[in-house]
Amino acid sequence: STMNKDAQMRATINQKLIETGERERLKELLRAKLIECGWKDQLKAHCKDVIKEKGLEHVTVDDLVAEITPKGRALVPDSVKKELLQRIRTFLAQHASL
Repeated sequence: STMNKDAQMRATINQKLIETGERERLKELLRAKLIECGWKDQLKAHCKDVIKEKGLEHVTVDDLVAEITPKGRALVPDSVKKELLQRIRTFLAQHASL
C-alpha cells in the first residue's frame, strides 16, 4: 500500500539524516532560528500564563505539554519551516541514490 511505501521512505530518509549527522545539524539550526525569532520567549510566556491560569499546584507537566505543543507548532514562522524544508530537499538531492 502507498501508506507503507510512505512510511518506509520516511524511515529511510530519517536513517540517512541520522547516519550523516545532518539530523543533528538541522536540530541545531532549528534551535538557533527559533531563539533568534523569539519563539522560545513566546512559549515561555505562554507557559507562565497557563500556570497562572490553572495555579501552580494544579498544573502537571502533561498539562503543559498538551497546551504548549499545538501552540509551539503554530508559532514556528513560515520562513523557518521553509528554510528547513529547503535544507532537507538539498540533502535529498545530494543523496539521490535513496
